[in-house]
Amino acid sequence: MKTGKVSESILKRSILKEVKTLRSEVLVGAAVGEDCAMMELKDDEIFVMSTDPITGTTKDIGALSINVTLNDLASAGAEPVGVLLSCLLPEYTEEKDIKEIMHQVSEECAKHNVQVMGGHTEVTKAVRQPIITVTGVGKAKKGREIRTGGARPGDDIVVTKWIGLEGSSIIAKEKEEELLKRFSLDFVDSAKKFDEMISVVDDAMTAVEHGVHAMHDVTEGGIFGSLWEMGESSKVGLEIDLRAIPIKQETVEICNHFDINPYGLISSGSMLIAAEDGTGLVRKLKEKGINAVVVGKATEGNDRVLLNNGERRFLTPPETDELYKVIK
Repeated sequence: MKTGKVSESILKRSILKEVKTLRSEVLVGAAVGEDCAMMELKDDEIFVMSTDPITGTTKDIGALSINVTLNDLASAGAEPVGVLLSCLLPEYTEEKDIKEIMHQVSEECAKHNVQVMGGHTEVTKAVRQPIITVTGVGKAKKGREIRTGGARPGDDIVVTKWIGLEGSSIIAKEKEEELLKRFSLDFVDSAKKFDEMISVVDDAMTAVEHGVHAMHDVTEGGIFGSLWEMGESSKVGLEIDLRAIPIKQETVEICNHFDINPYGLISSGSMLIAAEDGTGLVRKLKEKGINAVVVGKATEGNDRVLLNNGERRFLTPPETDELYKVIK
């Protein structure tokens, strides 16, 4: 099997089909495109939970692991409360490495008033690089939770910030020496700092205040993968203007250099949103200093179409993330 997320067909046939035990307390369980599980807390609140491993990089892994999980909670309209960490470390790890990881974790948690509730740290021969899996726990008012699968025909489709931020930052850090042979130090440093924009917690809070039908943080599989997952989860079609999708020039140049598709590149830092009033939402986001663009519409049916200078082509299910073609 290829590196990265399994295909949608395998997910449906060999994973989701095997999930047979259902409980009344679970409001949202395993499903295509859903970032979070939801469990009832009390009459007016629900738990929102998500778990994610970081496997594509070792650079700033502590900070990245927290932001990826909090972004998942935010995409469900939840307030993050706490995290649990599972850290598997190779034998070459030194104590200072563990301390640095936890320092990054602590800093990111402090930014969002999130507590480290527990976890496990282990040195093991089973891994060749540090692997962190974060389980996040959040809360949301019952009836106000947001799902990936909530988009409705006629909704505007909005993308916040710029796609490819996470992937560009990872590649700039992991392949800095190679990139410096072609690009300036300022260029590479700029791309490395894209990780400062990876959190979408503020994007989500603003969107929830405005009113949205669906949200999905743009992670593995890039914007094409996230668009497909929102369409599949919501059972809607899509018409997306490829030229409207926001992208930084550094991302374009880095992707051209490594001959990869920026639209399939892991993109934490960007939120995909379906809303009745996308123009109003974009205005609200920009008032908060968050770049955002309406890139298309949700439609009746199942056709997911990309428009580019009058050309139409169909979106296909996500494949292996482009990052894995560079970071092997």
